[in-house]
Amino acid sequence: MEAQRRGNPRGGAQIDSLLKTIYREDEPGVSIAILQNQKPVFKRNYGLENIESKEKISSSTAFNIGSLTKQFTAAAILQLAEKKKLFLDDKIGKFFPDLNKKIGSTITVQQLLTHSSGIIDHYNYADNTLIHAHSKDVFAAIKNIDSTYFRKGSRFRYSNTAYCLLALIVEKSSGISYSAYMKKNIFQPLKMSHTTVWNEREKITGEATGYEDDSASNSFIKSGPDENVFFSTEGDGGIYTSIDDYLKWFEALQSGKIISRSDVQKARSSQFPIDKEKQLNYGYGWFIDKSSSPYKVYHSGSNGGFRTFSFTIPTENLIIVIFSNRTGVNLEKLVLEINKILRVGS
Repeated sequence: MEAQRRGNPRGGAQIDSLLKTIYREDEPGVSIAILQNQKPVFKRNYGLENIESKEKISSSTAFNIGSLTKQFTAAAILQLAEKKKLFLDDKIGKFFPDLNKKIGSTITVQQLLTHSSGIIDHYNYADNTLIHAHSKDVFAAIKNIDSTYFRKGSRFRYSNTAYCLLALIVEKSSGISYSAYMKKNIFQPLKMSHTTVWNEREKITGEATGYEDDSASNSFIKSGPDENVFFSTEGDGGIYTSIDDYLKWFEALQSGKIISRSDVQKARSSQFPIDKEKQLNYGYGWFIDKSSSPYKVYHSGSNGGFRTFSFTIPTENLIIVIFSNRTGVNLEKLVLEINKILRVGS
């Protein structure tokens, strides 16, 4: 097993022991990093990026990060808003003249960002002959639907469809593809050399294979873009990146390199209430939990056989991020357990 250390926080041995009990060296595993005050204090890798090749996971292994993609999509929208290419209160019909007028004339870009649009999910309406669906196919599936789940802006309902539309808005506002925009304006400036938006033609260097943990057969079954038609939709979950590259991304957020500090603050603060009693809210691509002090900002990702989790405590300048290429482990519970160890040991 490859192990990397950048310091060792109190509790590091306990965290290492915990992870070794979950992830075997001959199975799909995880890449994990813990940063405090912009310094990596715990950074390890467990298991294999591919069962057949026996290649071990490293900090440069590229994982599909699922819905952690949404924070990148939201940042692209905010970046374009800073350049006055769009406004968050724009009605989405401005970008989609073919969209049903009842929907296009009422829902705003901001409501897509906060999952408060009520827009109908695309899954049951998409072309069932597709092998790899993309954001344009999501639009084609819902463009004629004239209803929503609820009155726009009145409730929260998590929506992958909304973030697929946001990816298309990035394209329409910039004049280039979502993939090209992300590469030009985020990945290349941050030297994120192991980061890619998946498509059928793009080669991903150091790509991990995703696996479903099949308890019935006691085996791991490959689960990636070829096994799931909606794996490949871009704005909601299409990005592959490594732990090393993700840390570059997070540092850029902290320092305001990609979008302004004020917009980073907006993205990572309460923009729409999910549950007022539990003090759970959504920002732009992030969940915000204010049920206890200090408050937490986080998001999970799930796509095919990949699971990811990014957890931060802004007031303590702490981030815990885990990328995994297997199912069967609840990463949210695991990260919370790691956080308990760190806080007891600090």
